[in-house]
Amino acid sequence: MFIGPSYVANAAPLLLGGGAPLDRERNFFDGQRILGAHKTIRGLFAGIIAGSVIGLAESPVDSHLLLGGFMIGLGTVLGDLLGAFFKRRIRIKPGDPLPIVDQLDFVFGGLLLGQLVFPLRLLSILIVVLVTPPIHLGTNYGAYLLGIKRRRW
Repeated sequence: MFIGPSYVANAAPLLLGGGAPLDRERNFFDGQRILGAHKTIRGLFAGIIAGSVIGLAESPVDSHLLLGGFMIGLGTVLGDLLGAFFKRRIRIKPGDPLPIVDQLDFVFGGLLLGQLVFPLRLLSILIVVLVTPPIHLGTNYGAYLLGIKRRRW
């Protein structure tokens, strides 16, 4: 249950994002876009709100999940933004794959901030790290087949 807000927060920008880019089309000192056109203000808030809503829905089970959902949602979108920032620095175009980073950047951010609310055991973190890549690839491929994503990864 603790990782649900992260998965939903990661998917929400795809479904609810768009609009003005977070980096306002500015370049970093290396001449590359800071984040790229796919990282938008609306997507940022969609991810945080979606993670928070899932935390709220789970909060009757565990009251820590109310605040945890917000922290995990925030960490998730920040982790994804850090991954995008890193990809721009090594000159990978927005939408092009960077295996492992694409599958885990968001979950590491969510786990990191989620730890502030409810510390997890190492085994729980390991399980999330192991199951997330195939789940992420599968859901992305499903979104591609449905026409929601342009690329299958």
